[in-house]
Amino acid sequence: MFREMRRIKQQLSAEECERILREQPRGVLCVHGEDGYPYGVPIDFLYQDGRLFFHGAREGHKIDALAACDKVCLTVLDGGERQEGEWWYTFNSVICFGRCRVVEDDGTRLSILRTLGMKYIPTTAEMEATMARSAARTAVLEMEIDYMTGKAVKEK
Repeated sequence: MFREMRRIKQQLSAEECERILREQPRGVLCVHGEDGYPYGVPIDFLYQDGRLFFHGAREGHKIDALAACDKVCLTVLDGGERQEGEWWYTFNSVICFGRCRVVEDDGTRLSILRTLGMKYIPTTAEMEATMARSAARTAVLEMEIDYMTGKAVKEK
């Protein structure tokens, strides 16, 4: 169902892909948008237990698109690096294909929001204050990964 990577020598191991997903802060989530146009949105995420989690508003373009089609793609890049004396960057990318759904169970939703918050918010007190302000109106999305691939890229 999914294509094999054409430049197989540049393929990252599953372990390296998972490391990137655990460590990197943002990716671009792509859904089937309106009128046949793709819709890609930069998004914070959490990789946990082989699944990806996102948060956002309970309504809007992303939620509407997921209601119409649950197939999604997340692309994540690491920060890359440039060796001294070189003009090009070397970076790693991970692409995950899967299906995404809204987490309905409130206990699970709040637990994921707290874990996600601790990835980005510097202190527990600040995270809890953020939860008090916005958790009630925040949706959590869960992506089951059907296929994941990673690639080491030299821009040269």
